[in-house]
Amino acid sequence: MTVRVVVADDQALVRMGLRVLLEAEEDLELVGEAGDGAEALRVVRRERPDVVLMDVRMPVVDGLEALRRISADAELADTRVVVLTTFELDEYVFEALRAGASGFLIKDSDPAQMLAAVRVAARGEALLSPSVTRRVVAAFTSSAWVGGEAPRVEVLTEREREVVGLVGEGLSNEEIAGRLVVSPATARTHVSRSMVKLGARDRAQLVVFAFRAGLVR
Repeated sequence: MTVRVVVADDQALVRMGLRVLLEAEEDLELVGEAGDGAEALRVVRRERPDVVLMDVRMPVVDGLEALRRISADAELADTRVVVLTTFELDEYVFEALRAGASGFLIKDSDPAQMLAAVRVAARGEALLSPSVTRRVVAAFTSSAWVGGEAPRVEVLTEREREVVGLVGEGLSNEEIAGRLVVSPATARTHVSRSMVKLGARDRAQLVVFAFRAGLVR
């Protein structure tokens, strides 16, 4: 299956670099580019890509607002947005996660990481490194983000709550399987069922839920 990608960044050099990188891969197809958030929305709505690589700081409409509009559009439910940041602990990381980002990618990541990130996002998995997870922990500890609809913890079984808590700690399905002494397939099933029950778009939103619900140890 070919993964269709849109690149949105106001720096022409960054777009060119990503274009060259993506066009060299047989399973990846660049279907659109944008230099600002408003243009990005037009391109994404027209092309309905699998993955959007989205810069935060863009003119006209910034990347966060473009991300919010994409996440809120039911017709774009299958589109995953990976936020491009200059630093892993960028001030916008937490807000982007809250807005529905599937993960984060440092602009100066090596080519292999860039390509892997696109493929991981296309599979509906999240790109959350331990330092990003720590950022989320710190935000909740300092009550930097409160409000919103209360998490629906009661819809989860006891084991599912445990699994979601481990997702919140940044563990992969394989690591969760090892921690709970179950098969990786069983761990994947628990994660998938939890996402369905909570209406989570992807694993990144499970992390947000885990912290809001107090499921992270």
